[in-house]
Amino acid sequence: MISDTNEPVHEDRVWSDEHWTARVIKNEDDDGWAVAMYLDGEAEPALVGPWTMGRDKKNPKPLDTNAFNTLVKTAKEVIRRSEQQRHAELNKNVSVSVDGRRVRVEMSIVPDEEGATATLSARDEFDEPLATVPVPPTFRLTANSAQAWIASGFEKPR
Repeated sequence: MISDTNEPVHEDRVWSDEHWTARVIKNEDDDGWAVAMYLDGEAEPALVGPWTMGRDKKNPKPLDTNAFNTLVKTAKEVIRRSEQQRHAELNKNVSVSVDGRRVRVEMSIVPDEEGATATLSARDEFDEPLATVPVPPTFRLTANSAQAWIASGFEKPR
């Protein structure tokens, strides 16, 4: 990033404020320019996108407050969507009907470099816990596997 002081920088090709830094960079794929948005402390940009050419058609248009604020908003949205996608990959749930009552079965995966773990849990229609068991992270949660688990008396699936 720019410096350790977190002082705002407002230059034509580098703009930083609060927790974000925008850098206008040469586009490696063509003769144009791109802008990369970095969240402080992150090595990789949260967002990289095309940047407008200046009037001379050679140099990039300078960064300004409005452009920077729009880039920050877009970068935050990219991060939010990425987090939502990751959450959806690690947390699944299905609702099934058993003997006329609704049961929600949830599977939560905890990633780990040493090996991910997962937990299967069931809750009744009043959100009261019914059972929780460890399962392999490869366990496939479907309506059928949830009903089979409930029918087994919540025994640990094999």
